[in-house]
Amino acid sequence: MGKNYVESAKLVDKSVLYSSQEALELAVKTAKAKFDETIELHVKLGVDPRHADQQVRGAVVLPHGTGKTVRVLVFAKGAKVAEAEEAGADYVGAEEYLDKIQKENWFEFDVVVATPDMMGVVGRLGRVLGPKGLMPNPKSGTVTFDVAKAIADIKAGKVEYRVDKTSIVHVPIGKKSFGEEKLKDNFKTLMEALIKAKPAAAKGQYLKSVTVASTMGPGIKINPAKVID
Repeated sequence: MGKNYVESAKLVDKSVLYSSQEALELAVKTAKAKFDETIELHVKLGVDPRHADQQVRGAVVLPHGTGKTVRVLVFAKGAKVAEAEEAGADYVGAEEYLDKIQKENWFEFDVVVATPDMMGVVGRLGRVLGPKGLMPNPKSGTVTFDVAKAIADIKAGKVEYRVDKTSIVHVPIGKKSFGEEKLKDNFKTLMEALIKAKPAAAKGQYLKSVTVASTMGPGIKINPAKVID
């Protein structure tokens, strides 16, 4: 453990379940690295992701964005190419990007958007994009003919959330430099989306644990009963 982490850990009582306000204040205080650390949210859900009817997946636009510049690759053809370029996509094309990714191992992008008529092409990248969480999906709004709106949402701070095989959702909610109030807005928006996404098949306690942490800092536990306080 580094000196900064040890110092930060002293500020956090591991036996306490904090309010969201207290936890976010601590997350900012414990971010002692020299760079602008990302504040991350980790939520353990009471679902069994092995069952299709207990999947939790979606996307939400954070009111203050993530603080990260997001590079968008769009698979489109015809008039949708110009629409994507005008909307601010970083890369727009078709088969040429298929080859670039497959043959050159090119991944200079953070999000992939595709029009439905291009999914035949994009589908061939499933084995490569899938494990990286980059495969376009209608549920997250990244398979759509409205590419301009998809790009605008992504650039504005849209984040995807998806429960992993250990039933945990990991999502960035901003940067240390945002301060507590902006982080609180983002946190609340994301938690409301997660609660709304509760599957009907999920039984018992849905929010098992809620933790925030900076990139290099300790985890800070939030009382699941007080996430929207």
